[in-house]
Amino acid sequence: MTWDILNVIGTIAFALSGVFVAMEEDYDLMGIYILGFVTAFGGGAIRNILIGVPVTALWEQGTLFFIAFLIMTIAFLLPAYLFEKWLKWGLLFDAIGLGAFAVQGAIFAQEMNLPLSASIAAAALTGTGGGMIRDLLAGRKPLFLRHEIYIAWTMLAGIGVGMGWIQSMPGYLLLLSVIVLCRMLSVQYNWRLPKSQWHKRETQ
Repeated sequence: MTWDILNVIGTIAFALSGVFVAMEEDYDLMGIYILGFVTAFGGGAIRNILIGVPVTALWEQGTLFFIAFLIMTIAFLLPAYLFEKWLKWGLLFDAIGLGAFAVQGAIFAQEMNLPLSASIAAAALTGTGGGMIRDLLAGRKPLFLRHEIYIAWTMLAGIGVGMGWIQSMPGYLLLLSVIVLCRMLSVQYNWRLPKSQWHKRETQ
């Protein structure tokens, strides 16, 4: 049940995120579907390759494919004025997808009895992989390479789940909420990780 809930939350959020980016870039209907699908399922595919799960497992998620298709179709049919109002929610949907899939990836690694490092990597790649592919296809700088803190928040899921500190559905949902909140605060207040001083020394 936990796995299914996180899967649905992440799939819907990232599918919508992909649709919004595609519409901003003025893609046609097929482009919208492609960008939405790779955003929703790309992270899971990358995670599976990393931890040795057959990539064909991706095709066993027929219900999620249908949910993503339905959500993208509804979003595409929205009147223009509604779409313009929803655009400002794009970052929120991306943050929700980031958190849901980061937690899901960490659970996946833990259930396979993999070490903490694998939980952290699985959380990072599941949470950011789909968005990375989306941004590259859209010709944008990937979110995790921008100034605001992005991929680092997935470590909360990797460590919390990988260490066995969080093992229940309420805990997973709380962790998801914390990641979403931290991501949105990092955008709002322009939080950044420290940078090397090397470039500054070279320019002096």
